[in-house]
Amino acid sequence: MQLLIVHRDPEMGDALVQMVKNYTRHYCHIVSNDPAAMDWARRHQRCDLLLTQLEAEGVNGLSLGSALSEIFSGLQVLFFPNYCAEERRLEIASTKIFPEPIVGDELLAAIERAEQTPNDAPDLFHAADVLQMVCLSGRNGALQMVKDGQSGLVFLRNGKIVHAETTTHRGREALLEIVGWKQVEFAYEHSIRPPLETIAAPWDESLIDAVNADKEEHQSQRQSA
Repeated sequence: MQLLIVHRDPEMGDALVQMVKNYTRHYCHIVSNDPAAMDWARRHQRCDLLLTQLEAEGVNGLSLGSALSEIFSGLQVLFFPNYCAEERRLEIASTKIFPEPIVGDELLAAIERAEQTPNDAPDLFHAADVLQMVCLSGRNGALQMVKDGQSGLVFLRNGKIVHAETTTHRGREALLEIVGWKQVEFAYEHSIRPPLETIAAPWDESLIDAVNADKEEHQSQRQSA
């Protein structure tokens, strides 16, 4: 498997490369910014996994992941966001998002899962994991999330979830629906403004409520079966 690491910090980047070389058989390259990553992409025919900072000087991980996905079919992406692990409100199993301090075993497990993913499979993230990442990063704009023909939008202002909508719901009910999809494909657009504000609760309360509601629904379905 061919890996590309994009990290601005040489010390951290070198440590990540060394870990990959020590514990896997994968080919691994590292660059320090988006232009260098795009230049690398033009000179290579294959990239299976991108490990990139979410945001740093010269690095926009969301935009880079989207751009490289158009070049390399089946590309999987892992993100290193710029907040600390202790800031997380939700622990997501099989995460693809790794704030510092990075747990090596968890990152290696994510790399192994990427290796086992079929080449034509979509790049899937847990909806709550992505929402937590953009909220903790203080993002504005909108996330589009897609699952099996279903599509939803979540609107952000300064890292707060202010509105959500699907084809059937708006506001909190739409957020509950989207989180219930679990594994989704997503796209982010920073320039989109929310058409209205229907969600006033803090983002972490909204997400925790959505995750708990989904768990309760599945428990009820199992008991009814």
